[in-house]
Amino acid sequence: MILAIDTATRWTGLALHDGRSIVAEAGWRSINTQTVELAPAVADMIGKAGLTAGDLSAVAVAIGPGSYTGLRIGLGFAKGLVLANRAKLIGISTLDIMAAAADEYAGQLIVIAEAGRSRVCAGSYQWRAGKGWQATEEPDIYNWEDLLANIDEPATLIGEIAPSTAKLVKNSSKELKIVPPVKSVRRAGFLAELAWLRLRRGWIDNPDELVPVYLRDPSGAIPSSNKGDI
Repeated sequence: MILAIDTATRWTGLALHDGRSIVAEAGWRSINTQTVELAPAVADMIGKAGLTAGDLSAVAVAIGPGSYTGLRIGLGFAKGLVLANRAKLIGISTLDIMAAAADEYAGQLIVIAEAGRSRVCAGSYQWRAGKGWQATEEPDIYNWEDLLANIDEPATLIGEIAPSTAKLVKNSSKELKIVPPVKSVRRAGFLAELAWLRLRRGWIDNPDELVPVYLRDPSGAIPSSNKGDI
């Protein structure tokens, strides 16, 4: 049994996957409450499934990009679970989770997650036959004006896009489409599915070495290697 935990942004997601199907899944918006909500929500989900933490073979966690606080909460909790229960740990990119849920579209897919302070994390994906959406370059952090300026071909946008921002996108001169909100929810079930595929291949992470993926360090500096176009 895999437990999936996603606290990368203000959206919190949990799921249980038994290797064949999703056993349980939940998602909700948290505003500075993930610290107090996460542990009770995990205990409730495991309990309702008739399980204990000792039944977990692995814990999957969204490792970023995302908010500093959210990523630390999720990864810290996941590490505690695997160490206490001798389970395996699997870290998955926040943007890969959303890309895994997307349908096939013409052109590139731009996957977006909140970064705070009116900024977003964004990464570019291309559809590969038999493989689905695959990242074409490292994600970066943008304000919306810079992100739109850096998109130079027809694209579909998916992820955390506020209604006010959607108007900005629609009013741009670029060939851009936005996936409907109901299809833009970052579901922990896809995190669990991706993690199960990695577990089957033996691709697991060392709890001592797995760290959050930050696009800015906590001081606010932008690593030079993370500046690029989409």
